Amino acid sequence: MLRAGLCRGLCPSLCPAVAGGSASPRCPRARSAASPSPSDGGARGGGAPPAGASNVKPLDGVKILDLTRVLAGPFATMNLGDLGAEVIKVERPGAGDDTRAWGPPFAGTESVYFLSVNRNKKSIAVNMKDAKGAKLIRELAAASDVFVENYIPGKLAEMGLGYEDIRKIAPHIVYCSITGYGQTGPMVQRAGYDSIAAAVSGLMHITGHEDGEPVRPGVAMTDLATGLYTYGAIMAGLLQRYKTGKGLHIDCNLLSSQVACLTHVAANYLNFKIEAKRWGTAHGSIVPYQAFKTKDGYIVVGAGNDQQFVTVCKILNLPEVSKDSRYKTNTVRVQNRKELVDILSTRFSEKTTIEWLQLFEGSGVPYGPINNMQQVFSDPQVLHNGLVMEMNHPTAGRIAVPGPGVRYSEFAVSHPKPPPLVGQHTVEILKGMLGYEDDAIEELLRTGAVAQHEILLLLSLPQDLPDTSKSLHGCLQ
Repeated sequence: MLRAGLCRGLCPSLCPAVAGGSASPRCPRARSAASPSPSDGGARGGGAPPAGASNVKPLDGVKILDLTRVLAGPFATMNLGDLGAEVIKVERPGAGDDTRAWGPPFAGTESVYFLSVNRNKKSIAVNMKDAKGAKLIRELAAASDVFVENYIPGKLAEMGLGYEDIRKIAPHIVYCSITGYGQTGPMVQRAGYDSIAAAVSGLMHITGHEDGEPVRPGVAMTDLATGLYTYGAIMAGLLQRYKTGKGLHIDCNLLSSQVACLTHVAANYLNFKIEAKRWGTAHGSIVPYQAFKTKDGYIVVGAGNDQQFVTVCKILNLPEVSKDSRYKTNTVRVQNRKELVDILSTRFSEKTTIEWLQLFEGSGVPYGPINNMQQVFSDPQVLHNGLVMEMNHPTAGRIAVPGPGVRYSEFAVSHPKPPPLVGQHTVEILKGMLGYEDDAIEELLRTGAVAQHEILLLLSLPQDLPDTSKSLHGCLQ
């Protein structure tokens, strides 16, 4: 619920001001001067810090103003937040990020899609179409290290929030734009979604069964690849600023990210004009490298060299196949793909998946089952790698999301903060980051330039959680 008035007499623990310090927040090496606070919601994930590590994170003290919505941008900024950055997520009052409405499923009233890519962020609800709201964004930019947005080129400039506008007041800013197709060119004004970029970039053309229709990958890989490019580009931008003392503009887009990820498929065409095709689970240049149907499921096996192929034939009790001149090298195996795959498929169909997994164990050949989600999250290696993060959300209760896929020797990506409610931290940010007084905040709330979310303390939170897990940011009545 978004309220129009400021709750009087806010408790400091609910709207804390960030403590001042001598280190500049604009320096990428600066660390937050505020004392570390317990994680919101008794969160857990990523494992404890390694023995002897201080758990100082590489982006501690870096402030990121995040105007992105949906997936590519939020995925990038979530990963930056995992590394210690303070991410200020700017949302529309009321509706917030588009993905807040994407469901079912919903955890309470919260979209699980939104929850999956927005941990470790604070939300401020700002009406950027209001002159006072746009002014707030400029003030926040001046106090931030990074500005990330994913609007159609020119849209923010109309509000006085484009790169040229922001650099005048914040020459140190690393300003990153994420679009569908780039900042210039014939398609610059088109809106960009993952599926459309996956189609235009050729990814759908090469995805699907060999004789079937084009297929969209099961997750938005073009968005996610762009998010990872953005994540790396922002890190590079911070390093560049450290070297030069100047900010810069970064242009990331879905089309370029996906075309760059075509790798060998693109190179085959660029160098030999070989048109790409769909291979299902198979590989155009390696045989065998695909899924095989077993008695009760599937197993994926990849023989990346000739010795591994000999081992596969030994496990399948087909020694004569490895000696056949038609299959002795990968080059001839690719040429004789159909005959070889037919032989292997017949043999794989004779045993269950678990039987084949046991036979391949310790062989040195890459192999694995095709798991469903239940099997993924009960897999011993997935559990060992600490890939699940659990948090207590102020309205959704206990939630679990996939955590980052990287581990570090000197710090742990642990104690995540739950994804915010729309405008959950508006007052906190105005007070702590910009130094606004209550009267000024009251006026912004009254006019609708900003909004603050009202949180009701959930009596259903587990009673055995530490007291700090029930200190929820917001205004309690």
